Amino acid sequence: MLVQPADGERRSIAEAMDAFTQRADYPLMVVTVGSSDGEISGCLAGFVTQCSIQPPRFLVCVSKVNHTYFVAERVTGIALHLLGADQTDLASLFGEQTGDTFDKFEHCHWQPSATGAPILSECAAWLEGLIISRSSVGDHQALLIRPQAGGSGSHTGLLTLKTAPKFQPGHPA
Repeated sequence: MLVQPADGERRSIAEAMDAFTQRADYPLMVVTVGSSDGEISGCLAGFVTQCSIQPPRFLVCVSKVNHTYFVAERVTGIALHLLGADQTDLASLFGEQTGDTFDKFEHCHWQPSATGAPILSECAAWLEGLIISRSSVGDHQALLIRPQAGGSGSHTGLLTLKTAPKFQPGHPA
């Protein structure tokens, strides 16, 4: 299928997507979950957005091949962590290691939350919420979140897709 832009240039959908996403920038977040049997997991996520003001809601998309996805299937809550501009090491830990073979939480400070999701001690801000619906959205699972608690951290600035180094994912997208 071809798209006809206003200037008359025709592009394939893949080319149009590349042109669009190369210009977009968004915050990178660490998403964490904890199951009732004590299993915890977390990953670096770029597909996270506020999707409602009233009532407040967030949409979090987790890759279906990611260890976090399999733990998230069994949980009621999730935590989101905005990373400060200086937190590339933490982003690398959660983006380049896989929870299938590596315990990421042995390499950072955290505390359990009310829902069991780990709250990272070092971040720019965090938000914990209850998962109120799940939906398959292609190669990711979308989790609709109702915020329950949150706070600010000691890190400043914001780590974004464009300001972060190029990570080698622990799993393919």
